[in-house]
Amino acid sequence: MLRTLVLSSAIALALAACGERPDSGSTMPATDTTAPAAAAENALLAASTLPFQAPPFDKLSDGNYQPAIEEGMRQHLAEVRQIADNPEPATFENTIEALERSGELLTRATSVFFALTSAHTNDTLQAAEETLAPKLAEHSDAVHLDPALFARVKAIHDERAGLDLSPEQTTLVEHTYRDFERAGALLSDTDKAELRKLNAEESSLSTAFGNKLLAAGNAGGVFVTDVARLDGLDDAAIASAADAAKAAGREGQWLLPLLNTTQQPVLASLTDRTLREEVLAASTGRAERGDGNDTRATVQRLAELRARKAQLLGFPNYAAYSIADQMAGTPDVALKLLTDTVPAATARARAELAKIQGVVDAQGGGFTAGAADWDFYAEQVRQAEFDLDEAQIRPYFELDRVLKDGVFFAAQQLYGITATERTDLPVYHPDVRVFDIKDADGTQIALFYLDPFKRDSKQGGAWMGNFVEQDGLTGTIPVVYNVENFTKPAAGQPALLSWDEVITLFHEYGHALHGFFSDTRYPSLAGTNVPRDFVEFPSQFNEHWALDPEVFANYAKHHGTGEAMPQELVDKIVKARTFNQGYATTEYLSAALLDLAWHTLPAGDAKQDVDAFERQSLEKYAVALPAVPPRYRTSYFNHIWGGGYGAGYYAYFGAEVLDHDAFQWFRENGGLTRENGQIFREQILSIGHSRDLAEAYRAFRGQDPSVEPLLEHRGLK
Repeated sequence: MLRTLVLSSAIALALAACGERPDSGSTMPATDTTAPAAAAENALLAASTLPFQAPPFDKLSDGNYQPAIEEGMRQHLAEVRQIADNPEPATFENTIEALERSGELLTRATSVFFALTSAHTNDTLQAAEETLAPKLAEHSDAVHLDPALFARVKAIHDERAGLDLSPEQTTLVEHTYRDFERAGALLSDTDKAELRKLNAEESSLSTAFGNKLLAAGNAGGVFVTDVARLDGLDDAAIASAADAAKAAGREGQWLLPLLNTTQQPVLASLTDRTLREEVLAASTGRAERGDGNDTRATVQRLAELRARKAQLLGFPNYAAYSIADQMAGTPDVALKLLTDTVPAATARARAELAKIQGVVDAQGGGFTAGAADWDFYAEQVRQAEFDLDEAQIRPYFELDRVLKDGVFFAAQQLYGITATERTDLPVYHPDVRVFDIKDADGTQIALFYLDPFKRDSKQGGAWMGNFVEQDGLTGTIPVVYNVENFTKPAAGQPALLSWDEVITLFHEYGHALHGFFSDTRYPSLAGTNVPRDFVEFPSQFNEHWALDPEVFANYAKHHGTGEAMPQELVDKIVKARTFNQGYATTEYLSAALLDLAWHTLPAGDAKQDVDAFERQSLEKYAVALPAVPPRYRTSYFNHIWGGGYGAGYYAYFGAEVLDHDAFQWFRENGGLTRENGQIFREQILSIGHSRDLAEAYRAFRGQDPSVEPLLEHRGLK
């Protein structure tokens, strides 16, 4: 996942190409000339002196972020005020490019701050986040809704055809104008005032949702007092559960913590059915306990706010507003992409459930298999049909070997780049690792941070972000991070991954590659600053190399003996590739359709009962299978309420059409080669949003993408 945070690293890209950022009124407020705190007291106030402007985490304290961001807003408004009040006629250089260069401090401070509030937060940072959210919304509105500034942007946009601009400059002008327009620049003063209030409240509630969900997840784990109930887990998993309970002050017990998804990995192994049901109930009800971490009232209000915002901006609903500047273009296109797949996916899921029930009956279970039973018995079906046991393959997927001999190796074979670990740069947590990323000629092109393990201070899921964006104006190279939530092993034990976690590691590095290879002049068009239904294309495409024979053979080696995985076991993994895809596709479709259901509500509709609306929506779209709950239920769907993917979760499926079609091109042209990788790098990974992406894909592929490779991969055709 690409982590899209409210006013995160791209805030400056700054309110330059100003996307969905905050505002303030018909004119900007007067600039506060209060002197900032000395840079010596706050390392964020000056550019980092570390290599590639890496964040000086060893010099930063929790109290630095809010003052730095507030000073960044002050400086940025002063810069933007100068642009808006420039007496010279508007030009590309003195308006569009000047905006692109503005907000350096604000960008630097928010990039680090929002990375930490997701990956390593605490009470101080959460309090600062809640304080800053409405201020940042107001700041963004102060820029976007200023009539003098917009008049300059509009003048350039209207004259762009005769200004002798480069293609990238023309694209930047169009994006900047569109972002101002989408932010409400064409509204009346009365409507602008209302929009500012909506933006401030939405920003605050999105922040509150994330903080509540983190607390709910941490409090929702299941404690076990009798180790016998953990039958089915291996020794390493039991030791990890003991460590987790000890850390929670319950020594002598075992804690099964929750991951962000509905299904929990332990459900595939636990033999105790009652415990499986307890874990699933804890997962599905984590944010619906009627306590201070219950998110349902927050969801209700966010849905109302977004619907009204869309109405103000001239759209029938928030999905129409959100998708208008995506590749899909309209909610109907996104809905059709999903609903066309529902019949095949649910039919496949029902067939899979019938096999699971057959195993239950054969064992004299005497019960109807439900959601808490699916993974446990599906694993037995897989063993019976493919003779493949997750416990057999996990010892061959040790984290460090998968990373270096799999993820990094594939990137070197395709793109010629190398990753070399360094230990001289400060990090925000001891688990974080840092790597130099160098091109084939030895030139450093990026710095890469990896934060692999779950902890209570980290939001659930996995994502990529930038501490420093690639910037062709200044020559700055990207500083990129990946965050995952793998289970940290007990002391002295290897970190062994499931196959799904192997795929996650490849996926997030695909996002990182998109950031590494960015080669644009303007930072707001750089790297992953592309539509959501394109941004997941490079990451999902990178997953394919996990099972490439050459790559797989290089990393799938036993953690103890170093021996390669036996070919017989490799063949079983390949053969089982489409196993359980009915379930996987249906749980995804359910979540994506829930997202669109919430965000196609028109303004003025009565406040929805969250649980009832969810149930009715799943029934409406024919995905209400009791044994296949949504991948995320509404109350813990952080992608859409706190992560910037509102009305955009369909994007994973849209991008999957692209990634499978692109991989088909590789198959047709020789597979894993430097030549192929270079073409993909130059035509897809390096261009950011500097050109029309549909045209760019056609130029790469020679045709529009076909859905056939995706359906075949999922076994749905």
